Amino acid sequence: MASFNCFILAFFMALSFSSINVGQAARHLLQLPPLPPMPTLPGATLPPLPSIPNLPQPTIPTLPTTLPSLPKPGTLPPLPTIPTAPKVALPPLPSLPLVPTIPTTIPSVPFFSPPPAKTSP
Repeated sequence: MASFNCFILAFFMALSFSSINVGQAARHLLQLPPLPPMPTLPGATLPPLPSIPNLPQPTIPTLPTTLPSLPKPGTLPPLPTIPTAPKVALPPLPSLPLVPTIPTTIPSVPFFSPPPAKTSP
């Protein structure tokens, strides 16, 4: 956390030192006498823009109501038939091996008898 505070302090100091030169340059420019107006150059005026000419509007032809180039229905050749694929018989699946059964009973664990208690003196 202390390094972050040092970073902020260093950044603030660098910013303040860089703004000193900017302030001095601005003050120097404000103390200059006003500059004389720029003389106008001959021929510096722009010519007027030409007017946009009107373009002729094309005439759009009308579409015919009937299409004479199409043949009458029924005169088209018949569509080709799709050949049938031969039937494929798959071999039977192999039988699955038998899964061994897990015993559900837990064998009893033999317990030894506890050691004899110490006798107190």
